[in-house]
Amino acid sequence: MPMPRPAHRARPPVTRPLIALPQRYAATTSALRYAAVVTARALADAVFRAGGEPFMMHPGEPDEAAERLARCAGLLLPGGGDVAPWRYATGADVHRAVYDVDDAQDAFDLALAHCALARGLPTLAVCRGMQVVNVALGGTLRQDMGGPASEHRHKVHPVRVAAGSTVAGALGATRTEASCYHHQCVDLPGRGLTPSAWATDGTVEALELTGAAGWFAAVQWHPEDTAAVDAGQQGLFGGLVRAAGERVLTPS
Repeated sequence: MPMPRPAHRARPPVTRPLIALPQRYAATTSALRYAAVVTARALADAVFRAGGEPFMMHPGEPDEAAERLARCAGLLLPGGGDVAPWRYATGADVHRAVYDVDDAQDAFDLALAHCALARGLPTLAVCRGMQVVNVALGGTLRQDMGGPASEHRHKVHPVRVAAGSTVAGALGATRTEASCYHHQCVDLPGRGLTPSAWATDGTVEALELTGAAGWFAAVQWHPEDTAAVDAGQQGLFGGLVRAAGERVLTPS
């Protein structure tokens, strides 16, 4: 007599909150013949490890950003080229070190930032992303930090984080080793933004949004660089995804 087959137990469905991750324009990429839109794999991996579903959002018309973002539970504004100086310093000369400016990319990222902040959408802003948020809220940037001796390119350096800040809570610490790649930084913080982390040279390394309607963290460094081996850096993505998941369960 054949043995009865064990009852099949269906796996519970995996619900991953959708995290908008705007892509970056690239003039050339290896193995592709033409210009491309790209996403850093380390960013997507960090979101996925945290339990989120990275949604590679193609840059488009700014007036469509709100409608397209409506399907997402969170926003990750990634690094990239410099924001056009005219967007935060009308009439200023463009520093010779400014590079990879793309007005279409700026317009789309700024539209996403405005929309996410207005809706209280959980948001993590990384490097250029932090600068985009600062500009979106009326802040300014230093076009260049003073050349190779002063910039934070290809550097891992200590950062002090304000106790009680969102970034400290996500990191689980008030000090961290930050992997950086930037030659620009925040000059004057935008409306409601308060510095909450600093490099030893005084550079603002994180911003807090006073009275934020939703979870918000902005860091000048690249947490994705070491997130696979550093629980603190991965915690920033975990904070974003947890907040996004809560939004899915209790929609506004």
